[in-house]
Amino acid sequence: MQYAYPLLAIFIWAGNTVINKLAVGAIFPSEIGFYRWLLAGLLFTPFMLKPVMANWSVIRPNLGKIFVLGVLGMAIYQSLAYYAAARTSATNMGIILSLMPLMVLAMSIISLGQRLTAGALVGAVVSFAGVLVVVSSGSLGALLDHGLNLGDAMMLFATLAYAIYSTLLKKWQLRLPPLQMLYMQILVAIVVLFPLYLASPKVGPTVHNMGLVLYACVLASMIAPLAWMKAVATLGPSRTTLFFNLLPLITALIAAVVLKEQLHAYHLIGGALTLGGVILSERWTTPLRAVKAAC
Repeated sequence: MQYAYPLLAIFIWAGNTVINKLAVGAIFPSEIGFYRWLLAGLLFTPFMLKPVMANWSVIRPNLGKIFVLGVLGMAIYQSLAYYAAARTSATNMGIILSLMPLMVLAMSIISLGQRLTAGALVGAVVSFAGVLVVVSSGSLGALLDHGLNLGDAMMLFATLAYAIYSTLLKKWQLRLPPLQMLYMQILVAIVVLFPLYLASPKVGPTVHNMGLVLYACVLASMIAPLAWMKAVATLGPSRTTLFFNLLPLITALIAAVVLKEQLHAYHLIGGALTLGGVILSERWTTPLRAVKAAC
């Protein structure tokens, strides 16, 4: 039962990558990005407003950091994913997103003083090679000739934003209840995305897009984070993070069934390299200095 929480979160987030793709043509990115957080804020407020006000003396000194976290993790990451979906496949998005744990590890080594391990170094090279295979559609020559697909570039930047978000969460270690942190970041996303929503074209809520908004709001923005928090509390952060490695595989399977996206050889090779690199970085923890000394 303890594994049900991280698996539920991963399945929901993988499904949300497919939802991003289904939203193309049904609703503008600025709309679904704003509606999902607005609705989540409205649903959370009756339960969270009173605890937040009661804990305001602790929250207030951290408002600047909460704002930065909300911009990176909720506004930039999620919004860029919607724009990327119009220009690349859900399968590509899932594989690129799987780089996130490795990015967090690299930033932890740089900014948090975490030791550089042999696995981190080798894993970074292997994962980078995997992503190159995917974004080049198996032809590095074509990538050099035509450059990076805009959708893949957006997804890489979105993943980087979320990696910075995760690193700052570790670095700052704000002593706030997780639900209050989530609620405050949702409010930040609403405020930050509102000008973009006003300035962008709109189709408005319709029968065809409300299901997409509800999935993004209720499942991806509320239930999945709660399940992930429960998993971290039950299994611990390290064991829970391992489940993130399932994201590209589950995304590709859902995309194949729902979107009829074809899995090509370069997806399988690139996905395997990316996943293998992440696993190497997590499991091969020998300090690099120790490896050099042994040589």
